[in-house]
Amino acid sequence: MNDLELINRIIAGDTLKFNQLIRNWEKRIYSFVFRFLGSRDEAMDITQKTFLHTYRHIGTLKDPARFSSWIYQIAGNLCRDEAVRMKRRNMVSLDCLHGESENAKSPVSQEFMESYEKQPDVKLGSKQLSDIVKNAVRELPDEQRVVVIMKEYQGLKFREISDALNEPVSTIKSRMYSALVLLREKLKRHNITEEVLNDQM
Repeated sequence: MNDLELINRIIAGDTLKFNQLIRNWEKRIYSFVFRFLGSRDEAMDITQKTFLHTYRHIGTLKDPARFSSWIYQIAGNLCRDEAVRMKRRNMVSLDCLHGESENAKSPVSQEFMESYEKQPDVKLGSKQLSDIVKNAVRELPDEQRVVVIMKEYQGLKFREISDALNEPVSTIKSRMYSALVLLREKLKRHNITEEVLNDQM
């Protein structure tokens, strides 16, 4: 039974089918939330809240065929709210990490730069490179980060992202372009080329 059939059955009152819908979507939603927030505990909590909200309001979904955009909209809204709360909770630690000096770097960036300065020709390991790219994505402004994650990691089309974020396609494309420009600038400091960036996304 595909998602559309499941959703129609759920809306018609067969709520037991919701467990199957969760199984179909939990990995995708968890992956999206984790990439946005960077915390496994928070990602699990927000994923659960996403499905709880979905269960309570699925009857309001006017077009079941657009379920994908709808559930990402729910998850994205919850992520942005949680990101604000996390920033407030972590203000002191963030100040220590990023604000003590103009040259402050994230732990991943610092580790890379130390090794690079000692061995200019060294090639990054795949995990280290992946961590640097993920860290750069997490440093993007929220409105750009969510577009990058939806497009590059979740495989959504611009129209689907537009529906999920309730923004014009032109705005989504503009945010994607701006995000990629920022990412290139961030990674260029580590001598990471655009070709390598494309391989990691």
